[in-house]
Amino acid sequence: MAQAPEPAGPGLVPVLWSRMTRCAVRCRHPLAIRFSLVYDPPVPHIPSEAEFGILTVLWQRGPSTVREVHEALAKPTGYTSTLKQMQVMHERKLVRRSEKFRSHVYEAAITREEAQARFAGDLMNRVFEGSARSLVLGALTAERASPEELEEIQRLFDKFEQRKKSR
Repeated sequence: MAQAPEPAGPGLVPVLWSRMTRCAVRCRHPLAIRFSLVYDPPVPHIPSEAEFGILTVLWQRGPSTVREVHEALAKPTGYTSTLKQMQVMHERKLVRRSEKFRSHVYEAAITREEAQARFAGDLMNRVFEGSARSLVLGALTAERASPEELEEIQRLFDKFEQRKKSR
């Protein structure tokens, strides 16, 4: 465990970093420190490139066995690598597994849109310093959008603004 940074103000003490907490500094009260180590709100897992590949197969084909996913991926890795990856994805709640049949059948537990939103949010925070504007401008300047895509983007912005005003 690495030591957290020095306290930022009076009444604050450093707390050891752990998997249970992402906070570097807590108040001196023992219950607050204990609570910070016990309570860690779940952070959605951002799928890796390999996990996106498996999820894409499941989104396209629907519920599938490991063998079917492995064959659809057509990668030089072995069947057991695909099996292990899907077991890890099940633990991370990216896929659901049905044990009704002799072969386990997996299906995507998150939608394509949810996975893309997680990835975009992570990218926005890590690369664009939390700026949605910079993310959108970066995407539009990296690859030229067609007029149809720009119209769709404008419709989405208008829809977003309407929902925001109705709240």
